[in-house]
Parts: sequence; structure tokens; C-alpha cells
Amino acid sequence: MSDYNIFELGDLRLQSGEMLPQARLAYKCYGRLNADKSNVILYPTSFGAQHYDTEWLIGEGNPLDPSKYFIIIPNLFGNGLSSSPSNVGEPYGATDFPLITLSDNVRAQHRLLAEVFGITRIALVYGYSMGGQQALHWGAIYPDMVERLCAICATARTAAHTWVMFEGVKAALTNDPAFRDGWFNAHPVKGLRAMGRVYAGWGFSQAFYREGLYRHFGADSLEAFLVGHWEARFTKRNANDLLAMIATVQNGDLGSDPMFEGDLAHALAGITARVLAMPSESDFYFPVEDVRREVHCMPHAELCAIPSVWGHRAGNPQVNEADARFIFGKVQQFLAS
Repeated sequence: MSDYNIFELGDLRLQSGEMLPQARLAYKCYGRLNADKSNVILYPTSFGAQHYDTEWLIGEGNPLDPSKYFIIIPNLFGNGLSSSPSNVGEPYGATDFPLITLSDNVRAQHRLLAEVFGITRIALVYGYSMGGQQALHWGAIYPDMVERLCAICATARTAAHTWVMFEGVKAALTNDPAFRDGWFNAHPVKGLRAMGRVYAGWGFSQAFYREGLYRHFGADSLEAFLVGHWEARFTKRNANDLLAMIATVQNGDLGSDPMFEGDLAHALAGITARVLAMPSESDFYFPVEDVRREVHCMPHAELCAIPSVWGHRAGNPQVNEADARFIFGKVQQFLAS
């Protein structure tokens, strides 16, 4: 028995022009929709995550409080729950899964909100990493619908440096012998372990490792941390799904949406929602300077950097109480204002 619902999208025309047949969007709801449908929070998932991995943030007293808000987590295409190489039949499965962009995800989510719930206003779109990228896409593509958006450790366009990082991750993964003709024909444990080790050097900062903060995860050594956290994180995922999500993030660019004809600044200037942009001071993926450049293009945006040595993972502080308190406080003020 699954704990989530499926929204059947039918044959979905993608930004690339390709068709994803019988597309499915997996989602889970928390709390209750009020009478005037004004208490909606949308919380898209991030790279490699399913709603199970992110729902820790939802709870009474937290910013995403189900006693106050109706919270919807839509699962990213490619994450194994929504349409993904691992669950789409051939010829569109692992061997020929199409590129699905962040815009494709947001447009499918819009259909979910409109067709299933009749929602026309969103109090907050909250997202971390790729979830934050989707939040920014929401604000630009549906400006009349979004009141506030909070982008944690995210930019609307994936930077060249981040693209290169994912090339390294992808190279480690696809070096496994199970990678044949552009897809995996078996579970590539060796490649997934290598991917985890490459990712480990990017997910946290130098100071995080220097100060031995990996012990917060119950690891008593660097090797134990690499095996117990990073390798374990990826070996449980489907490798073809990971390739699909890597393609999505590497092609992450709000400006490339047909609405904006390649003009990112124009797209950002059209966001009428109030925006809280929260990069981590030590993030290698979405550094503060990249976020600042985008914030300058948005008319109602505030930049509030997280003062943390936890790198990119400062924005996902499940075992990091100091950063959780900082983020929770800022988001609660943002919702109350």
C-alpha cells in the first residue's frame, strides 16, 4: 500500500516537443484545505529525493504546519514515484526516457492543483535545491497565482560550474560496466558507490569536514560517513532514474521556457510574488553570488544567506539544529508578514 496519490496526466507534451505517454504525477497531501482555498503550500522535491525524504520538515510548530496549511508535495519526474525510467514502459522507459525540464514539472503540478483541487492561489511555494528551482519557475510562469515563494539553496538557472559538477557525478556513475548503450541494464552498485563519493565532496564545505561535523550523522570516521551516508544514499536509488534527474538539473534554466525566449532577467522581473532567497554561505552548487545576481532582477525579493559551514546541506538541516532554527525562524516571519 502506497501512502501517496497518483494524478494521471495522460499523454504529456514536453518542452522539448517530445511526448511522455500516460504521464503520472505522484503527490502527497498534509493538513486540510480551508473553505476559500487560501492556505495552500506547495513543496516540490529535490534531486534524488522522494516525499518520504522531505516530509520531516512538515509538523506542528514548523513553518510547514499541517494544522494551519494544506501542504502538497509533488514528486519530481524521474524520482521513481512520478513517471520515471524505472516505471515507464518501453519504448519510453530506461532506454529512451525523454528530457523533462523544470518547466515541464511545474506545468504538470499546475494541472494537479487546478484539476484535482480547484486551487487558484498558493500562499507559499517552498523548495530546497531543485525544489527551490521549481519554486522560482512557479513564480515566473504563474505570477498571478503565487503569493510568496521561498527558494532555499537554489537559483532559477543552473550555473555552468554546477553543470560541470554533475558531469563528474555522471561520469562516476556511468563508468560502471552495467552502463550499456546509454542506460543501465543492471543495478550498478560500483557506479552508485562512486557517485556517492564524488557527491560527498560537493555536498558539504571544507570547514564541515575540518571540524568533523560528519559525526552528527553517527559516523565516527570519514570512511564510515562516506559508506554509511553517501554510498547508502545512492545505492538504494535506480541509476536510470538518477540519470533522468541529472538531465533535468543540467538543463535547469527558467529563461529557456518558451514564455521567455531565453531572457532570464525578463523572466525573473515578472515574478510578482514576494521572494525569500536563502542560499548557504558555504554552498558550492548555488553560491551566494549567483543567488544575488538573480535577486537583483526580482522586484520583491530578499536575500538572506544561511550563516553555515554545512555547504549545500545547510538548506536541508534534518540533523543540524542551528541551521534548522535559523531557516524556520526566517520562514515563519516571512509567512506572517
